Amino acid sequence: MKPTIVTIGVYGFDEQNFFQALQRARIDTLCDIRARRGVRGSEYTFANSERLQQKLAGLNIRYIHLKQLAPSDEIRQMQAEEDRRAKVARRKRARLGEAFQEAYKQDILKNLDAQDVLRQMGEGAERIALLCVEREPEACHRSLLAAWLRESLGVPVEHITP
Repeated sequence: MKPTIVTIGVYGFDEQNFFQALQRARIDTLCDIRARRGVRGSEYTFANSERLQQKLAGLNIRYIHLKQLAPSDEIRQMQAEEDRRAKVARRKRARLGEAFQEAYKQDILKNLDAQDVLRQMGEGAERIALLCVEREPEACHRSLLAAWLRESLGVPVEHITP
């Protein structure tokens, strides 16, 4: 049986609604694909690595960090420059720029084996949540990763938003 890939960001959720969303989606494995596992802002302390892992353990949700799936600093800088040109704040961005998308696909995804990535997310996992910070899936690399897994392996993909 193929697992289902679910994506979720932190922005826009409060702690209670974030964890309720994971439970409603029946997530059994959360795969953190952030390079830095902290989030600025006191309202998002629940998503900082240690607190997140403790809460997930209490909910019987496995936590995995796959930093190699995060965009490099150089790729993130491409998006920061595009956001500046468009005069869009990072937390308000609705879509990733073309340069970011192409660089992520070429520098990160092209060198990976989709079946191996899925194995790293957890043998036996049925509902895997890809976690990053952006509110909108299209504004985050998690949507690129999810689409690549869908295209490569035929796994279903769902997105959770606040």
